[in-house]
Amino acid sequence: MWLHGKASNTARAYRREALAFFAFVGAPLPAVTLGDVQAYADSLAASGLAPASRSRALAAVKSLLSFAHAVGYTPVNVGAAEKLPALKLTLAERIVSPQTVAALIVSEPNPRNRALLRVLYFGGLREAELCGLHWRDVVPREGGAVQITVFGKGEKTRAVLLPAHVGEALAALRGDASADAAVFAGRRGGALTAGQVWRIVKAAGARVGVPALSPHWLRHACASHALEAGVDVALVRDTLGHASLATTSRYLHARPGDSAGMYLPAV
Repeated sequence: MWLHGKASNTARAYRREALAFFAFVGAPLPAVTLGDVQAYADSLAASGLAPASRSRALAAVKSLLSFAHAVGYTPVNVGAAEKLPALKLTLAERIVSPQTVAALIVSEPNPRNRALLRVLYFGGLREAELCGLHWRDVVPREGGAVQITVFGKGEKTRAVLLPAHVGEALAALRGDASADAAVFAGRRGGALTAGQVWRIVKAAGARVGVPALSPHWLRHACASHALEAGVDVALVRDTLGHASLATTSRYLHARPGDSAGMYLPAV
């Protein structure tokens, strides 16, 4: 019941974290205490896990404990008092420059992969959203632009407008593919998997000296570059499918356009 309605990736991750927690405490859910939760948090810290990984693990446990209390399975939410580890904002480390993005695309020899990189960047898509695109989701708009219908995180649908040069790349890619065919298909005709998309992006990054590049880095770049270009933060939120403006606003803090020290005399 706790996992019902959650996105498949979230459900898998939460189930894995919950099983690890129960293996540690060795007790059924109604018998779990705040001390058990604190001991588990201490064990995660002692294991050397990064703060982000510890936060994800505890967030899953706290979610389960909150749900159990909400449905009346436990009398008290024993996880409410446990705080998640504070996280350092490292987003700036994963935002590549517009010049790097241009080099990624220009240096990609495969037309399908070149179009894939363009859609990830100009659409701000997650890799799962890209893999789920079919040609019926691609609609021509005025001036050569195209609109894509994206089924995203949290099972939410959004429409994203892509510029004409991306529309041209997609038109050249389609050929005689049917409306039900995947936009980005593998050699056997089925949609590329998330793992295949990762490998394509990693290879593109390695060619331009960014071996750590992932599909999500291009999503970060879309948000950051758009905000730097003066695009309204609400439009960026809607394009990327963020749940709130607070999430989108992280990009403003990650790459500020100004700072107090810029006005101090040089010494």
